[in-house]
Amino acid sequence: MAPATPERVSVGIGLCVVMLAALPRFIVNDLETRQTLIGLAIVIVAVVMAINIKMLSTAARQRLPSLLKSLLLAMAAGLAVMALWHSLTSDWFSWQELISNGTTLGLLLHALNLWRKPLSSE
Repeated sequence: MAPATPERVSVGIGLCVVMLAALPRFIVNDLETRQTLIGLAIVIVAVVMAINIKMLSTAARQRLPSLLKSLLLAMAAGLAVMALWHSLTSDWFSWQELISNGTTLGLLLHALNLWRKPLSSE
């Protein structure tokens, strides 16, 4: 098993946010089975991330807030880009679709940003 790093934790937390942002789409469309499955996935990923946070060294834990800030900025950028995209390419879109697509793009931007940087050795 790969060692816990703050980068992996930030991506895992971002994945939880993306899954939470997808829930309103399933609720509106009355897709109960998908709601249940994504709810279980959120719980599982959150538990794994909590365990990973406990496994981090003190120095790695101190880097986590800056990575979460980077994640938040990437998700805000993703939401802005998706709002612009939807306003230019479609006549109508729902806020549920916007937050789902925007947070997904934000997580992708965050992961790509981490990919360009060297991984921590902790």
